[in-house]
Amino acid sequence: MAGSVRSAVLLLALPVLGEQMLNSAVGLFDTFLAGTISASVLSAVGFAAYVDWLVSILFGLAGTGATALVARAVGAGDTRLARRTTNQAVMIGLGLGAVSAISVYFSAGLLSRGLGLRDEAFDVTVMYLQLVALGHVAHCLTAVGSACLRGAGNTITPMWIYGATNVVNVIVSSVLVFGLGGIDPWGVSGIAAGTVTARFVGGLITVAVLRAGVTGLSLTRRDLRPDPPTIRRILRIGGPALVDGGFLWMGHFLFMAILTRMGTEEASTHNFSAHIVGIRIESLSYLPAVAWATAAATLVGQGLGAGQAGWARRAGHEAALQGTILIGLVGVIYYVFAPELFRLFTTYNPNAEAQAIGVPAMRLLAFFQPALALTIIYVGALRGAGDTRYPMLFTVLSITLVRLPLAYVGGHVLDGGLVGAWVGMCADLVVRAGLAAWRFTRGRWDQTRV
Repeated sequence: MAGSVRSAVLLLALPVLGEQMLNSAVGLFDTFLAGTISASVLSAVGFAAYVDWLVSILFGLAGTGATALVARAVGAGDTRLARRTTNQAVMIGLGLGAVSAISVYFSAGLLSRGLGLRDEAFDVTVMYLQLVALGHVAHCLTAVGSACLRGAGNTITPMWIYGATNVVNVIVSSVLVFGLGGIDPWGVSGIAAGTVTARFVGGLITVAVLRAGVTGLSLTRRDLRPDPPTIRRILRIGGPALVDGGFLWMGHFLFMAILTRMGTEEASTHNFSAHIVGIRIESLSYLPAVAWATAAATLVGQGLGAGQAGWARRAGHEAALQGTILIGLVGVIYYVFAPELFRLFTTYNPNAEAQAIGVPAMRLLAFFQPALALTIIYVGALRGAGDTRYPMLFTVLSITLVRLPLAYVGGHVLDGGLVGAWVGMCADLVVRAGLAAWRFTRGRWDQTRV
């Protein structure tokens, strides 16, 4: 493949970074609005973000496989296969979106109870989860369609799609939450309604883009008919990624359950609120990490499709280098401005305990941002090659043997509070970063069959 590896990584990663910033802005804005209402609403919106993450992992069953296959096909010059893969991925995505909507709607109470939420926090969380579930099908269309476009090397169009989604969310949520323009305030329901509306807009735009044949990935009636061989290829790659993400989500859920059971009811609420705000702030690190991971996945897949494994390997390492430097700088911001960041997202009570709890934990986490970058980017590169089994194994081992045991010991046994629990999270990042880097550097992922 011609051209500089460094330039290729940057040209792909920067639009994805813009997309991720716009996509994250939806969640950050919802968190900001929740923070103007109450701690219970803030916890509800924060937990809903975790459930959305689980839903996104489910969508990855189609998206991860589609990205790898489309990238290989484009690298090999097989536009027919790229188009057929896109159509099959969209059909799988529609089914996954419907399953997730029904599942979340009817399990909202069970999930909230399992987390240990009580009283007002429980009622608000259940209501919010059920409302947001209505937009999961549209959310899936956007996620899977964007994954296919990125696999083809088009990272600009998804950025504009998520940009439009963000604008709609800000406008609709603001109007409904505060009751602007003569509309009565909806409170937390307004946040959910804005999110659902924005996702439907994003889904419709994605369908229109694919119908127009952007980047050669057009939706056609013939290609939308079930094609078992292509479906099996998508699921063979996406299956381990689904287990990987699902186990990671379960680890986070159990981690949160540890937090909600530390100390008195009031103390557990403050710990949980501080954790939610801290993770929302840390999501800013995920933006460049996912952007450079996406660039790595696309270039690795296209390089292997073109028969240039050495070029693919250099692209993965270059993406890891660029992303780690950038995210390391973000960690400096976390350390220096932790108090200001926490005050921004807890305006419902300027003297909230969540601020005092969260700032030391955020400063601890700042030192582990390079590990976060290496984990996400190298796993993205491996998935671009279709090598999804090893990352799955790394996640299962690290969550089981590192994150949860250390979080319990640090938070409960040693009574270390949020900082003690987050020691387990930080150790988990270091272990998975080392394993992912080892696999990409020493492994035989370039011989993976897709």
